[in-house]
Amino acid sequence: MPLLSAATLAAFALSAPVPAIKSTGTDWPTFRGADRSGVLAEKSLPAWPKDGPKLLWQKSNVADIGVGYGSPAVVGGKVYLFGSDNAKQTGTEFVTCLDAADGKKVWVTKLETTPGKYSDGWGGGPRCTPTVANDMVYVLGATGDLVALSADKGEVRWKKNLVKDFGGGIPTWGYSESPTVDGDNLICTPGNKGGMIALNAKTGETVWQCKDLTDGAGYSSIVITEFGGVRVYITQTMQKGVGVRAKDGKLLWSVGEIGRRTAVIPTPVVGDDGYVFFTAGYGAGCECFKLTKDGDGVKAATVYTKNKDVANHHGGVAKVGDFVFGHSDSNGWVCFDYKKGEVVWKDKGVGKGSMTAIGDTLLCYSEQAGKLARVKATDKGYMEEANFTIPATSKVRPNQGKVWAHPVVSGGKLFLRDYELLYVYDVTK
Repeated sequence: MPLLSAATLAAFALSAPVPAIKSTGTDWPTFRGADRSGVLAEKSLPAWPKDGPKLLWQKSNVADIGVGYGSPAVVGGKVYLFGSDNAKQTGTEFVTCLDAADGKKVWVTKLETTPGKYSDGWGGGPRCTPTVANDMVYVLGATGDLVALSADKGEVRWKKNLVKDFGGGIPTWGYSESPTVDGDNLICTPGNKGGMIALNAKTGETVWQCKDLTDGAGYSSIVITEFGGVRVYITQTMQKGVGVRAKDGKLLWSVGEIGRRTAVIPTPVVGDDGYVFFTAGYGAGCECFKLTKDGDGVKAATVYTKNKDVANHHGGVAKVGDFVFGHSDSNGWVCFDYKKGEVVWKDKGVGKGSMTAIGDTLLCYSEQAGKLARVKATDKGYMEEANFTIPATSKVRPNQGKVWAHPVVSGGKLFLRDYELLYVYDVTK
């Protein structure tokens, strides 16, 4: 599908309304949920049968959803997925919209993938989870193609490339960030000379560019917080944890002493009280900072750093109550008092993987076999209530790749992806 001209885009933005996509409180509109916390604030999930919840439908062919490591986004009864037509970096990326009720295809849009180099030894295809907002779908391809599509029909509205248009640099394993939409703006991190950018979400026009931030782009996604009346975008680069002021792109702080290296992946955890928790793998560990007001901005004061108790490679951690839960390369699954920097309990559990929290329940998704364990979110110990394994794991991804998509729960359904496979379960009863 050809891109629209600037004149057509301008006319569209001014005069052509897009039909509304109905949103609900249980939507999962982007990576790790609406607020990037990895937590859906429901009381609890109903109990499951011993062999797991009922499988409603599945997709098992590359042609259905493509190959990729991103999770589904689910909004208004529609499922949005980002994939590629083969497991090499030369593959063509495409976005698919499915009906959440039965998996029937609503639309599919192929994208013009910009050539660029990244390592596909773990499998090619996009790593980003689509972001759905303002009746649009936003995706970031592995080589930096940032594309906006209409949510109802999948029509391309605008396209940018983080390298060609903003001076960014493709990370070793490809861009993995999921775009952030904050009101009228879209924010992401080209890295290098591209820093961080804010674009008009409807037109793609540049609002601001933070060129003071020159770190290489990591594989993390931005979290939005507000402290002392200042709105801040927080993320991890390949070198630091950073905070950028939302209104003008000013770099407010750049912190960290945990020795980030190789791949910095986990999304930051930000508490309502101004505590910011970072963790990374490859021996880096974790560190915590406390935001304080600083004139017309904020700064980050060190609470602790160089703590090795939580070293999350990928799969993410989430704050439930006063504790952070997740997998650590050094300790297995952990419950961690993130303000004190102390392990409450640790357990090998289901094995290394990603995690999503639903109320008082942790869904721990093993990267090795695709086994999902249902665990109590408690400081009393690792309490596994049930587990089941997806019917099959991918036969397409290279052996170095694992089950890396995060569990998604929306509208009473559990969505589990492994590369070109998607399984959807009924978790309402």
